[in-house]
Amino acid sequence: MRVTRKSRLLIRAQNWGFVILFLAAIGLIAWLSNQYVYQADWTYGHRNSLSPASVQLLKTLKHPLSFTAFVSDNQPLRDAIRRFVGKYQQIKPNISLSFVNPNTNPQETRSQGITTEGELVINYQGRSQHVTQINEVNVSNAIEGIARAADRYVMFLSGDGERDPLGQHNFDLGDFGKQLQDKGFKIETLNLAATPTIPTNAAVLVIAGPQTNLFPGAVNIIIDYVKRGGNLLWLGDPGPLYGLEPLAKALGISFEKGTIVDPDSQLFGITNPTVILVAKYEPSDAITRGFNTATLFAGATAIGTDATGGWQSEIFLKTLPRSWLATGKLQGEIKFDPKQGDKQGPLAIGVSLIREIKTSADDNKESDATDKKSLEQRVVVTGDGDFLSNAYLNNGGNLTLGLNILNWLSHDDSFININPESAPDRTLILSHTDQAVISLGFLFALPLLLIACGLLIWARRRRA
Repeated sequence: MRVTRKSRLLIRAQNWGFVILFLAAIGLIAWLSNQYVYQADWTYGHRNSLSPASVQLLKTLKHPLSFTAFVSDNQPLRDAIRRFVGKYQQIKPNISLSFVNPNTNPQETRSQGITTEGELVINYQGRSQHVTQINEVNVSNAIEGIARAADRYVMFLSGDGERDPLGQHNFDLGDFGKQLQDKGFKIETLNLAATPTIPTNAAVLVIAGPQTNLFPGAVNIIIDYVKRGGNLLWLGDPGPLYGLEPLAKALGISFEKGTIVDPDSQLFGITNPTVILVAKYEPSDAITRGFNTATLFAGATAIGTDATGGWQSEIFLKTLPRSWLATGKLQGEIKFDPKQGDKQGPLAIGVSLIREIKTSADDNKESDATDKKSLEQRVVVTGDGDFLSNAYLNNGGNLTLGLNILNWLSHDDSFININPESAPDRTLILSHTDQAVISLGFLFALPLLLIACGLLIWARRRRA
């Protein structure tokens, strides 16, 4: 072979090509040696993956989260807990899981107050929460509760026939109060006749449908609380204000006389015309942004706004155009009658108010303007309180709307619309006909079919 300059270049290129291909092959083998996992949840309702609400919750957490499971040498239970916590670790990698054997560590078990096998203790920034029934709803609620920056005390006014936040009557708010506690809120009742002051650590004051007139002194305490920048939820109802007229004037709102009637409710099988549905919300309001579930209100009145004193008002709940405010008696055939003072819809039944309040580091001392900072005060007024009562809380999106309102009032905006739900396909409901068909099929049809197949095979073999 004659060696020329061209042949030398070809041999050199061939050698370099071999080196490059060899290194590429080594790199490809190294890449293939890693484990790449792809998972897809095809179950109806995505039962084996976290709901969007839980994913949203985990994304709001900036610090590590730890799970401690108190389990004895029960390997199947430990594996189940690992799989469950693994769904959270896929979204938030800095979640740790550790196991403690109650039999070998009795002292730690007692100090943590463990009561059941498999109990989880969730820790976040020095705050902890126990979960005994491990499912997404309970665990996500516990995480949300300990993720709040500080204790949120919700003070419910009492002593004048208001709805009880822990009561079990249809009129009361016991189920809603339990949900608030699960979300990390601290529930307290406040009787201004016995304790004539509103604690400074109150995140929200709730006025939930008084049934007797409040003393003027109690109303003045509430107005003073609002003037100092306190957040307020006023759940109104059709009828008198029971001495709260000065508060309404201070907020620049008014409750119309009458009850809202909605004929469109009959299309959904609701026979009571005073029970109304709200299915469309104002997208600009923080409370209902991204919220698209219908809510139900029973016996509501309309709210008028004439914001003064620095308040900025926004309507976040509004009835349909065909509804109207009926001022007459709701008996017999109910018709719109403008001569009696009826008002045509759409009508406002939920209003949010905000204003900037200047506060100083020490309210008891004089301070310059430079030492003051701005605080956004928030108030929500509704023309109905029944939507959060035990009788109506589980209708449509009433619960989620109520939680959104409290989260917004307590300045926990990141938790709005976080309400994980269980998968819809975990329960099989069979009608009586279905149960009878299945029972007869297994008891008679299937055994007869097996006998017939056996006789057929026996007959064929006998002929052969």
